[in-house]
Amino acid sequence: MQNTQQPVLRDIVLVGGGHSHVGVLRRFGMKPAPGIRLTLICRDTHTPYSGMLPGYVAGHYAYDDVHIDLRRLAEFAGARFLRTEATGIDRAGQQVICSDRPAIPYDRLSINIGSTPKLSNTGGAADHAVAVKPIHRFNDRWLALLERVRSTPGPMRIAVVGGGAGGVELLLAMQHRLRSELKALKQNPDLLAFALFTRGRTVLPTHAPNVQRRFARVLGERGVAVHCNAEVTGVDATGLTTVDGQHHHADEVVWVTRAGGAPWLRDTGLALDDSGFIQVTDTLQTVTDPNVFAAGDIASMVNHPREKAGVFAVRQGRPLARNLRLSLEDREPQPYRPQRHWLALISTGDQ
Repeated sequence: MQNTQQPVLRDIVLVGGGHSHVGVLRRFGMKPAPGIRLTLICRDTHTPYSGMLPGYVAGHYAYDDVHIDLRRLAEFAGARFLRTEATGIDRAGQQVICSDRPAIPYDRLSINIGSTPKLSNTGGAADHAVAVKPIHRFNDRWLALLERVRSTPGPMRIAVVGGGAGGVELLLAMQHRLRSELKALKQNPDLLAFALFTRGRTVLPTHAPNVQRRFARVLGERGVAVHCNAEVTGVDATGLTTVDGQHHHADEVVWVTRAGGAPWLRDTGLALDDSGFIQVTDTLQTVTDPNVFAAGDIASMVNHPREKAGVFAVRQGRPLARNLRLSLEDREPQPYRPQRHWLALISTGDQ
């Protein structure tokens, strides 16, 4: 644990409690850097491991099993924990602008805030659908849906928008859990209907054809109505409308499409890609400002483009911590090359 009695000479500010920053705090806690103060800015005190979310929804894990207590981790690292939300960066003054407190000065800044759903691009989605991210907001809606099923069991149709791994896995997890709840109440689980909507020609478009076929079969066997080539163009209180003009009834709409960068990043002057993610070099420093780093989903490695997957955020924790140290020591940060291949596990919800 870091000795907080050391005089503060330089400040590292971490914006966001994502997987990469969890790794940074852990490494600074195990190997303190005298004279360096860490500050974590995050609106939530607990951060989930996104890879375990479907297991939590399916009922295989409890809330505490899939969440990390950021306040305790910050204490272990000798870091300040500020429960607030970053809304901007004054790069000239080297300060992070916050929603409800004075600006926080930094010598080095790192951003690991994940991605932001693009609900505003589809009419009514922001008002009538729930995005899987931020996860704390989805969790509140999910718990409310669970209670609805338990307290007033009856016919209900649940639609998931997004045919990638996240959408398929989440739908199967929700189906497993909600059907199990009805069975426990000795109610007919077939009261629940599920539908998946994707703009692509098939589910799991980035996976191998045999994986696509297997999950298409699983979805069919479990009675899920799969709508391909069905981009959603509108959402209202009764359901959703697809690009062909058809309206599909739904009591709950869950949004699991590809997200983008937080809107406030556009005002920082940092170079962003077409989706609003921060462009970074091989050292995880932004291409615009070497004093600002980024990692996880919010970062877009210019020389090594990769999918948005938690495995990369986890593995970036070590090089990010190393390069933050080296940068403050006025030494050259070292390049990091993400792996090209990784194991992508997709749960069917029941195991």
